[in-house]
Amino acid sequence: MIRITVALMSGRAVDLEVVRNIPLGELSRRAQFLLGVRGRLLSPGGGDLHGDTTLVQAGVQSGDILTLHTRPVYLAAADSAFSAILSDGTIVSWGYPGNGGDCRSASAHLRNVQQVQASQFAFAALRGDGSVVTWGNSACGGNCSKVACQLKQVREVQATSLAFAAILRDGSVVTWGNADYGGDSSEVQDLLQDVREIQASEAAFAAILANGEVVTWGWAGYGGDSQAVHGQLKDVQRIQAAQNAFAAISKDGSVVTWGNPSRGGDSRSVLEQLSRVTHIQASESAFAALREDGSVVTWGHDGYGADSSAIRYQLVDVREIQATASAFAALRHDGSVVTWGNPENGGCSEEVKSELTDVHAIQATNFAFAAVRTDGSVVTWGNPSRGGDSKDVHEQLQHVQQIQASAGAFAAILADGSVVTWGHSSCGGDSTSVRKQLNNVQQVQASRFAFAAVLDDASVVTWGAAGGGGDSSAVREDLAGLAMMFSLKNR
Repeated sequence: MIRITVALMSGRAVDLEVVRNIPLGELSRRAQFLLGVRGRLLSPGGGDLHGDTTLVQAGVQSGDILTLHTRPVYLAAADSAFSAILSDGTIVSWGYPGNGGDCRSASAHLRNVQQVQASQFAFAALRGDGSVVTWGNSACGGNCSKVACQLKQVREVQATSLAFAAILRDGSVVTWGNADYGGDSSEVQDLLQDVREIQASEAAFAAILANGEVVTWGWAGYGGDSQAVHGQLKDVQRIQAAQNAFAAISKDGSVVTWGNPSRGGDSRSVLEQLSRVTHIQASESAFAALREDGSVVTWGHDGYGADSSAIRYQLVDVREIQATASAFAALRHDGSVVTWGNPENGGCSEEVKSELTDVHAIQATNFAFAAVRTDGSVVTWGNPSRGGDSKDVHEQLQHVQQIQASAGAFAAILADGSVVTWGHSSCGGDSTSVRKQLNNVQQVQASRFAFAAVLDDASVVTWGAAGGGGDSSAVREDLAGLAMMFSLKNR
């Protein structure tokens, strides 16, 4: 027999007496159960202890202190699937199998995962050793085998709708997935050095280099070709993307745009106004720039919020801007809200104007807005069936802490940890089937058609379109809370 101690970072620990040939996986499960948390078992030297290797084979000796490393559950969403990084650093996926909802083919490698990035139909997991594991639709980034040998020392992963780009620790970039959507960076590979960060439109990437210059690739009509403005892209600090275009903010507050001219890529009509810009928000095909003085400048496609002339004089003292697919909402410092763009999708808030006071946050589906007031109540407007009408749950929307949105529904977390939903049922607007389970909710994440909530015991509850991630029954055991996890395993 061997006596060991397994401790949490908090100092809480449990002493165990176990046989010398106990598999590390079994020891880990026993320690998790006794400590009441999921986690990753580490050796005294910080090495990962897992699998069928025995305690003695791993070099653990009597009297050693092992660490159970825990972390909050993290959720990532693709178009119709979810992936969860569990507290022990492993991954569970569900939703449409071919679009990232099934990670079983890669599960042996999905350990010590630090981050997960999603394209529309695939996932890429960044591990602690800097390697990357992918799954999902192979044509959309779910298969990185052609560049696997290059995916080492990865710092960060970004995605367009159908491709991925990884920034390595030396500042170089590796890409894979659909070539037209940014998966092929061969034409600019020599320029991709000292990359600081990458932004993505639907089908193109834009990389900011350490010297403030920008390198782009992917579909030209989506911003993949910035040659026309190359000389202007200096001292770039941040880049915002619409569906078909990019807008870059330089150090001096000026803005440079490129991509589809009619969808935000051409800002010449407002060029003189684009100075001292601090932030930019995007709808699907228009941009809204917030200036230092609180004024707003808009451009792009008129049908998507580019024309703010009717309310221009109201756009003063603006604090932040939110957007649906085709409309904008500006939150002013006094807590009032100004809207413009497609009236059916949130561009007109006249019916609730008197209620839009003391607002401190705004969330948006593709078709509607929800404003949270300082007293915790909520005001909604836009497409009624896609979240713009919350009358049916109005009395329940009290003490709201935060709101998450799918394409056509909202989910509000209340102060008591319960959740209230509204909007289209096919997008998660109806949570009645899981209402009793939605207690002590810590966070909510959304795919296009469904929601997933993480509870305080690290379990996960899902609802919405079954094929869009709303049905997680296939991985119920993996997503259960710790006590349930052990009762299911021991049946």
